[in-house]
Amino acid sequence: MGEAERGESAPRIRMSYWCANGHETKPSFAEDTQVQAPETWDCPRCGLPAGQDKDNPPSPPRTEPYKTHLAYVKERRSDADGAAILEEALAKLRGN
Repeated sequence: MGEAERGESAPRIRMSYWCANGHETKPSFAEDTQVQAPETWDCPRCGLPAGQDKDNPPSPPRTEPYKTHLAYVKERRSDADGAAILEEALAKLRGN
């Protein structure tokens, strides 16, 4: 399916975006659109955010390490709370 079947393509502009690793990507956008081009673009090579300022690219996002369910519980409960809850559950199981 070529341009003859789809009609004329809209005029395009290419904008340069650079990531913290120095990769440049040039996505194209419709020239006559009312919508602004995004401030950041995901780098297709490394996945980091890329910005339009080559000398000051966006910093990589801060990623939190994976936490297990137990880690989240330990953030909310102290060891004493955990022992009390365990004793309560054991007492229910024993029928006391």
